[in-house]
Amino acid sequence: MTQSNSKIVRIVEPKGQSALSPGQKTFNRLIKKIDQQRQQLAAWQAMIPVYQQREASEFEPLRQSFNLLRTKLVGLFDRAYEDRKLSNTDRTKLRDIMCGIAGELLAEHDDPALKAIYNKYSETDFDAEAEEANTALKSIMEEMLGVEIDEEVDFTSPESVFAHLGEKVRQQRAQEEQARQEHEERQSTRKKSAKQLAKEARLEKEAQHVSKSIREVFRQLASALHPDREQDPAERDRKTALMQKVNVAYDKRDLLKLLELQLEVEQIDQSTINAISADRLKQYNKVLAEQSAELQQEIEEVEMGFRASFGFPPYESLSPAQAMHSLQGDIKHIQYDIAMLKRDLATLQDVGNLKKWLKSYRISRRPDFDDEMLALAEFDAFFK
Repeated sequence: MTQSNSKIVRIVEPKGQSALSPGQKTFNRLIKKIDQQRQQLAAWQAMIPVYQQREASEFEPLRQSFNLLRTKLVGLFDRAYEDRKLSNTDRTKLRDIMCGIAGELLAEHDDPALKAIYNKYSETDFDAEAEEANTALKSIMEEMLGVEIDEEVDFTSPESVFAHLGEKVRQQRAQEEQARQEHEERQSTRKKSAKQLAKEARLEKEAQHVSKSIREVFRQLASALHPDREQDPAERDRKTALMQKVNVAYDKRDLLKLLELQLEVEQIDQSTINAISADRLKQYNKVLAEQSAELQQEIEEVEMGFRASFGFPPYESLSPAQAMHSLQGDIKHIQYDIAMLKRDLATLQDVGNLKKWLKSYRISRRPDFDDEMLALAEFDAFFK
């Protein structure tokens, strides 16, 4: 992503003078980190609507076509099942294939014809199996995550389950935070030691200084950019636009943006930044650290929501560019699968070809309890 048009805020080491102080180095490090986080957040925000549009307009129609072909394949195998040319081994393999495909399709949407085929060859009932599995999964999730899952949650949709769990965990954290605050309020009513009182007074004083620092920058900008004091219409419009940016930055406690605006309107220059006092730097660094933490939380929330919506695993490394590359790969892959499936549907109409095809087929292991537990562990770790 390209560098923003804002002038760069950074303390520069003057030639021939001593190295930057620890506070100055911290200031530069936080400025750089926030700029990177801004770009990262902007990249996610720009990518997501593009991904959504391509997924809906390109991948989803292909997925529906693919599933329709898979449904036809199950029907073909069902009709061929009783053919005398097939051996018992052939029929065992066909049962495995039909139950596997039908089970996957039924997990996405209900289809009475597919369900009848699944029940016929699995010698079980799909609805009963699903209910039993959902009950067990719900119980395990509640125990691992420590939350109560609502009865109406749709377990056929991983996105719905993931989003519901995320909301439940957030509610739980909010309740824990409220309990913590209430505990602190009760503690505050007790008689405090001189040391505790001194610490609270110091922290309150620091918070006041921090707020004062931001407010001073805001007032300097407001004084210089107040549009009502400008007679020239074009200049008034320019100052109005700049003042809107100042107000937004101040409301968000975005110190970096306020400093960038001061540079933009030439209210400060590089020598002013270099000369920021140690005490003021300490206050600035505290604000910048808080700003960076808030940006990181916003990035994580945007990414988590994207992962939940489109089924990306919690532990998988993911960037906006990787997500788009993955979608492009999925589109190419499913196009290939559709072409192969169309060929198979034509070829496997002949029982002789079907027998040859089944000869190379190996019955694979179905996902078991260990797989479910691994997925749940990823859920648990993601929300911690």
